[in-house]
Amino acid sequence: MTYNSFSLSGNIVDVLNQRIFPGTIDIENGRIVSVVEQAVLETQFILPGLIDAHIHIESSMLVPTEFARAAVVHGTVATVSDPHEIANVLGMRGVEFMLSNAEKSPFKFHFSAPSCVPATPFETAGAELSASEIEVLLQRSDIVSLSEMMNVPGVLNDAADVKEKLRLASVAGKVVDGHAPGLRGDAVKKYVGAGITTDHECFSLAEAHEKLSLGMQVQIREGSAARNLDDLIPLLNEHYENCMLCSDDKHPDDLAEGHINEMVKRAIAAGVDPLKVLWSATVTPVKTYDLEVGLLQENDPADFVIVDSMTEFNILSTYIGGNLLAENGKTMLESVPVVPINQFEAELQDADNFKIKAKQPEVPVIEVIDGQLVTRKYSWKPDLSVEGYIETNLDQDILKIAVLNRYSLSKPAVALIRNFGLKDGAIASSVAHDSHNIVAVGTSDESLARAINLIIENKGGVSAVTGRNDHVLPLSVAGIMSDDDAFKVGNSYGDMDDIAKAMGSNLSAPYMTLSFMALLVIPDIKLSDKGLFDGETFQFLDVFEFLGDNKPI
Repeated sequence: MTYNSFSLSGNIVDVLNQRIFPGTIDIENGRIVSVVEQAVLETQFILPGLIDAHIHIESSMLVPTEFARAAVVHGTVATVSDPHEIANVLGMRGVEFMLSNAEKSPFKFHFSAPSCVPATPFETAGAELSASEIEVLLQRSDIVSLSEMMNVPGVLNDAADVKEKLRLASVAGKVVDGHAPGLRGDAVKKYVGAGITTDHECFSLAEAHEKLSLGMQVQIREGSAARNLDDLIPLLNEHYENCMLCSDDKHPDDLAEGHINEMVKRAIAAGVDPLKVLWSATVTPVKTYDLEVGLLQENDPADFVIVDSMTEFNILSTYIGGNLLAENGKTMLESVPVVPINQFEAELQDADNFKIKAKQPEVPVIEVIDGQLVTRKYSWKPDLSVEGYIETNLDQDILKIAVLNRYSLSKPAVALIRNFGLKDGAIASSVAHDSHNIVAVGTSDESLARAINLIIENKGGVSAVTGRNDHVLPLSVAGIMSDDDAFKVGNSYGDMDDIAKAMGSNLSAPYMTLSFMALLVIPDIKLSDKGLFDGETFQFLDVFEFLGDNKPI
């Protein structure tokens, strides 16, 4: 990377010292050599670059270099990224792919060592990360933490493998990130006592206040499916020094519209002091993870953004290491060639594979909550008049959901889902947290088979089938990311989202929501390739009978 020497004048937003003043910054060799206050009226504002404190880059469906091209447009200069998704597909090979690709970008990627691969023993993943492999990762300078500890029961029950991973992080001097939705009381005290110091899963102020009182730092999340910002904005008034902003999972069309900058803008509009909001978006993650990201101080790396005002907060330009990487909504970063890696062994499915019977008069249904990863358990009495098989009920919005193991030849697990809203056809995706098997929701067995087969034929992607029309966005990298241009992928994904909504879904992000319906570590009820799972009791619900030998193992 080449470095230029230059000066910029504007209103200096000195977040670290909580003040704004007119001045000039001088940049040499990628670093800020001086910040000079001056009595000159300025219009533009210069502030530290924004940081996403917890994100799975894979959920943008972009490889790191393409994610960077889209993110810098919105003033993001760095992330703390958990490669947990690709690790579940390809293990260390997948993590190494992310690290290698990220090195080809000037964007400041920092990664975490995935702590739970596979996430649970109740689903089929494509790989496993051992404690010895995690130890190797924790020795790297670009690995800044042990990623979200989703195995809450393992922490609370002193599981030997969990204790060993926590020990390795402590020895390496690395932060341990948490994942404990709704955990309260004595349970959360033990969880924090195990050395876990952050959490991005708070969905109420009461939960966040309790965790803060125990010394945890709260990462306020606003992603494509889970949106907690509005509920947690009040934290920034008093607890900004112990809060961070993150997206967790950001789909490509949403990333095209905005990133952490939108969270900052909304918090300021809600009445929070801009300097407090920006502390959470810059200083807290830098201090927490010891990031080599500039905070607009002398001798800091020249990582900063220029905005038009502290109310409109329109990003005019983004600099990393003193290099202009985005200006007026246009990225300056070039695409980097990608050689896809993958693991996909599923075989084409017949419609009969999705037939199910009830073992009892009343069956549990997964009830979706828009904007949340959690679901509710809804009880429903199906009409069993058609040869005893359960049919979807569009009037009551009861559809079928299926998950198919993509790592070996198998048949799907099938259950029921509510609040998806489809009136015709089916949608499917190989982005299905955490193991990334194929997940689909549909109005009929035939449409489920068609949607899933499109994914199999492309060895990964998102699909929609309605009437005689088939639509698919291929994801050739591990079945969860595209090797294509970020902005093209964003447009294509937006088209897929529009198709799903035209099919009747009123969810704000149908495909993102779909991708979390197999996430067993989030209650109340989800579906894995092995069956319907109760996320509160951590047990399978044996309520459906499958056609022939089609019962999941």
